[in-house]
Amino acid sequence: MTHPFPVKVVALQAGVSMATVDRVIKERGGVHANTVRRVMQALDELARQSTQVGLSGKKFMLDVLMVAPRRFTDAVRTALEAELPSLHPAVLRSRFHLHETLDADGIVGLLERIRKNGSHGVLLKAPDLPPVVAAVARLAAAGIPVVTLVTDLPDSARSSYVGMDNRAAGETAAYLIGQWMGGARKRQQVLVTLSSNRFHGEEEREIGFRRALRERHRHLSIVEVSEGHGIDGATGALVRQALAGHPGIAAVYSIGGGNAAILQAFAQAGRRCQVFVGHDLDADNLALLQSGAIQAVLHHDLGQDMRRACQDILRARGALPPLAPSHARAGCLSAIQVVTPWNLPAMNGRN
Repeated sequence: MTHPFPVKVVALQAGVSMATVDRVIKERGGVHANTVRRVMQALDELARQSTQVGLSGKKFMLDVLMVAPRRFTDAVRTALEAELPSLHPAVLRSRFHLHETLDADGIVGLLERIRKNGSHGVLLKAPDLPPVVAAVARLAAAGIPVVTLVTDLPDSARSSYVGMDNRAAGETAAYLIGQWMGGARKRQQVLVTLSSNRFHGEEEREIGFRRALRERHRHLSIVEVSEGHGIDGATGALVRQALAGHPGIAAVYSIGGGNAAILQAFAQAGRRCQVFVGHDLDADNLALLQSGAIQAVLHHDLGQDMRRACQDILRARGALPPLAPSHARAGCLSAIQVVTPWNLPAMNGRN
């Protein structure tokens, strides 16, 4: 196996020893299959990030740990890798630990491995659970800053949160659905789907949505389903069950994804979804918007989020000056963009 990268660099990227990398590269055997995959993934990540090799400046290694559907983690990976060169003169590389589902023990195990192997910072999307919060505290105590993405761990030792104001996002969704369904003012139900109620960000969206409906659209009530993890098969099954038990469902606020499966469940039930509001302009939602199957997506600029997250890590490492107190208090909340079929961003290939 040939590659252009020094064994030491590959070992750092993979989080394993140089001897292990040497055994994998020379195909001498005796290495666990999972470790081989980590080395191969490291080689792939180094190749993808090779455009940065010529940049001068201090080098930083970031670990990105996310529990989310692949369509979303793919979008985050693409956005992050596009932003890394813009952080010149610093050179940032990233190691990815991406899982569609992972229990608390698995998340803690990965965070512990990152802590033991060393890292300049962690970008984390994980459920708000006590073992995860404790693992973040151990990272912080070891001098490894953690920035939470999309969903926060508000009572943890994380350095900062980067993403939208999730409660305001839920209120925005309620406003849109209420306006589009409010003409007759007849009693109807809105299906609210979460990937899991363990994620603080999703819980905040649901709270904002409920509060806004209660204040402005009392004729609309909520049917909630969760634990489909944004995966099409599991989400579709939950939605089919909800539709069978609730004939008044006429709209959807999809907090956790799996939107193609949700729409398929409506079609299988012979039901029409009057209004559908989702989150994130990934490939699936882009296609659904273009076809008119969904009416709106609440989007935030992932490129901007990744740039802010990296800058927060660099500030925590002393590589960038701290923010002014007024900016620090304001935080890094992303602007909420309401994307419809008529204002799709050109960056997503509409033109």
